[in-house]
Amino acid sequence: MAISKGPQAFPRAEFLRRLAAVKSEMKRREIDALVVSDTYNITYLTGYTANSGYVPQALVVSLHEEEPTFILRRQDAPAAIHQTFMDRDKIIGYPEALIGNPTMDGYDKVIDFLSEIGLASRGIGLELRGLSAQAAEKFRTRLPKAKIVDCTNVVTWIRIVKSDLEIAVMREAAAISDAAIMRAAEVIRPGVREADVIAEIMGALARGANGKPGTTRFPNVSLCSSPRTGTPHISWSEDVFRQGSQINLELGGVRHGYCAGIMRTFSIGTPSERLRQVHEAEMEGLEAALDVIRPGSTCSDVANAFNRTIEKHGLKKDSRCGYAHGIGWLEPTASLQNGDRTELKPNMTFHLMLGNWIDEDFGYVLSETFRVTESGVEVLTKAPRKLFLL
Repeated sequence: MAISKGPQAFPRAEFLRRLAAVKSEMKRREIDALVVSDTYNITYLTGYTANSGYVPQALVVSLHEEEPTFILRRQDAPAAIHQTFMDRDKIIGYPEALIGNPTMDGYDKVIDFLSEIGLASRGIGLELRGLSAQAAEKFRTRLPKAKIVDCTNVVTWIRIVKSDLEIAVMREAAAISDAAIMRAAEVIRPGVREADVIAEIMGALARGANGKPGTTRFPNVSLCSSPRTGTPHISWSEDVFRQGSQINLELGGVRHGYCAGIMRTFSIGTPSERLRQVHEAEMEGLEAALDVIRPGSTCSDVANAFNRTIEKHGLKKDSRCGYAHGIGWLEPTASLQNGDRTELKPNMTFHLMLGNWIDEDFGYVLSETFRVTESGVEVLTKAPRKLFLL
């Protein structure tokens, strides 16, 4: 029996709106087809979220077709039929013989398709950042008459401004993030294993909030406890929590591929004076950053407001203050750092990430996911903005 079409996270009209924006940019760049290989751009344009991007796959957007064509491993084609908005004939599964083959792979099938639809000598855009040098060279060699154009960030920059439908999904993801933070506050106790706390957090991320379950887990939950609080991206350990432990936690709820990051710091027992002072300074910096967020401000304005504030307290943050945020956690476009002149626009969303790793054995975390509104800012994550004392 054929697999049925599953529930869609967004209506067909929403995907066609996104594709229309992409096609407009394609026309400007004089390309007839765009080969989208970035996993999260494929999610944005189709609704597909299955984990199959570890082998070659690509979405071909043609100016001459309303719907794109998705070419992927044959065993993953049913998932694409089930999850995406496109008609069944727009899903092409390539044979298993192209998996683990030293000379041919799924990109050969993509190139064959471009030739079959008469675009082998036209303008073709590639997302080169996600392609290996070997794969990029294969397109150039097998399509010698085509005009290959680097379109690495075309889709990514389009999706930086969300629709109201996307914002609604990000609010759902943010509610899941809040629920997971509050569950962590309930279960972190002296003598409890870090792994057991993580199990409870993962359960909260899966159960979701307000009747909306989490739909996957991304990225890895980062939990750093004393003496590892100076390590921003480490996973939990086999250790147990102790009286006096500090815990830094970063996580994000996920709905249909959309994430909402949040970071909070916990202290079992009375926090050190150093931790208390850093927390107060960062809270003041957070408020200063939020105060300047509005259409027309820049990413640099936000970062500078935070940095100026904490510097008054004798602190300095070496890393950036955040980044464009949405599908797949990091959207590699705008960055909340000094010198980024990207202008804020309504429905841009960011992770205002104020983690500060000061010494090898000491750091502090605080963050919110926010949306730029027509006149200011909406903070999507709503867990108590405090140093959690347990």
